[in-house]
Amino acid sequence: MIESLIVFVVSLLIGAVGIFAGAKVVVDAEDYTYALITALLGAVIWAVVGFFFGWIPLLGPLLVLLAYLAVVNARYPGGWVDAAAITIVAWLSVLIVLYVLALIGVTGFDAVGVPGV
Repeated sequence: MIESLIVFVVSLLIGAVGIFAGAKVVVDAEDYTYALITALLGAVIWAVVGFFFGWIPLLGPLLVLLAYLAVVNARYPGGWVDAAAITIVAWLSVLIVLYVLALIGVTGFDAVGVPGV
């Protein structure tokens, strides 16, 4: 149980780094704590919407992604396009961080708070 909690927290911190990077690039936001809370909210919303609707072919994953984008859109200035841009930069950032960490043997290749990673 403790190991699962540690993996969740570390993954959440890495996911927050991605959102922080995306928000910095897209809307010039510089608050890691805000990104951390966004990552946590995004992960919870992703899980809840995925639980109820994720099983629906094609529509389920789209609803889950829209719910996640709605969290980012609600938390950062701009609109849906900026939220999508923040999410894309976050995804790419986390992908790079996880690749480097996996390459040196520190962690696996997954993170909480950024979809698809």
